Amino acid sequence: MRRLDSPLSLGELARLGGARLVRGDASMRLHSLASLEAAGPDDLAFLSSARLARLAQATRAGAVVVSPALAARVPPQAALLESDDAQRSFAAIARHVAPFLVPRPSAGVHPTAAIGAAVTVGRDVHVGAFATVDDGADLGDGASIEAGAHVGAGTRIGEGTRLHPRVVVEHDCVLGRHCEVFPGTVIGADGFGFVDTGTGWEKVPQLGRVVIGDAVEIGANCAIDRGALDDTVIESGCKLDNLIQVAHNVRIGAHTAIAGCVGIAGSAYIGRRCRIGGGAGILGHLEICDDVTVSAMSLVTRSIRRPGFYSGVFPLMDNADWEKAAAMVRRLPQARARRRATANNHRIDE
Repeated sequence: MRRLDSPLSLGELARLGGARLVRGDASMRLHSLASLEAAGPDDLAFLSSARLARLAQATRAGAVVVSPALAARVPPQAALLESDDAQRSFAAIARHVAPFLVPRPSAGVHPTAAIGAAVTVGRDVHVGAFATVDDGADLGDGASIEAGAHVGAGTRIGEGTRLHPRVVVEHDCVLGRHCEVFPGTVIGADGFGFVDTGTGWEKVPQLGRVVIGDAVEIGANCAIDRGALDDTVIESGCKLDNLIQVAHNVRIGAHTAIAGCVGIAGSAYIGRRCRIGGGAGILGHLEICDDVTVSAMSLVTRSIRRPGFYSGVFPLMDNADWEKAAAMVRRLPQARARRRATANNHRIDE
C-alpha cells in the first residue's frame, strides 16, 4: 500500500472525517489507509458492518473509524474515531489523502500530443503523451487529457475534468466540471441506428451529441452513444461503473448510480437518484421515475412510474409463451389474495 510522505495526526484525521476521537492520542501520526486485514500499527482502517466484526477483533490497525454500535468490537490497542456513518467518514478522509498518494498529472502539453487549430486551452491544463485534441475543442481550466486520449472537434471539456488514458470523446460533445472518465471509455460514438430495407441495413446518421453534467464519474470501458437527433444526456452527479452501455437518446437523471455491465437501450429515460444493480437490462423507449432501485440482473420491460425497489427476470423462451407467462405471473398476487379471501369466507360460514 502507498504511504504518505507527511503522516497525519489522529486529531487531523478526526476533523477531516467529521468523527470523534474517543480513544487514543490526538498527536499520534498515521502513514496510510488500509483494510482491517492488512492494516498495521501506523495505519487507519474502518469498520462499518457487524459482518466484519471478526476481522475487526483481529486487526492490528493503529486506529479504526467505527460507528458507536460497533466500537466494542475493536481491540483495545487501536485508537477509535467514532462516527455515526463510519464509511462516509472514512471516504472523506480518503478523498483528502488520495491526491497525495496518486497526484494528478502536472500542467503542460506533452511534445508528442497533437493539438488542432483554434483549440481553447485553459489555465493549468494537462495534455499527455500522444493525446489528440481536434479543431475547435475547448479544454477548461485544470482539465487533464491523459496519454492516448482523444478529444473530438468542437467538444467542450469542463473545468477540472479528467480523461484517463485512452478515453475517446467524439466531436461536439460536452462534459461538465470535475468529471472523471476512466480508461477505455468511448463517449459520442454513433448510436445503433439502421433501417432494414429487406435486402440489407441502411445507416441512419446519428446527428445528436452526448451532454454530461458536472461531477459525473464514468468507469472503464463504457460506451455512451450520441443521440440520433436529440442528445444523449447524463445529468450532474451520476456515477457509472465499468462496462456500461448507454444507447442513443438515453437520459439519466441527476445523482443516479449504475453498477457494472448494465445495458440501457435507446431513448430510455431514467429518473433522478435511481440505483441500477449490476447486469440489469433496460429496454428502450420506457421511463423510470425518480427514486427507483432495480436489483442486479433484473430486466426492465415496462415503464416504472412509482418509486420503490424492483426485481425480476424470466428464463429465455419463445416470445409468445414468455408474454403469456409474464401476464400470469403479474396476476399471481391478485389470485393469491382472492384465494385467501375465499378461504376466510369458508371458515366464517363454518
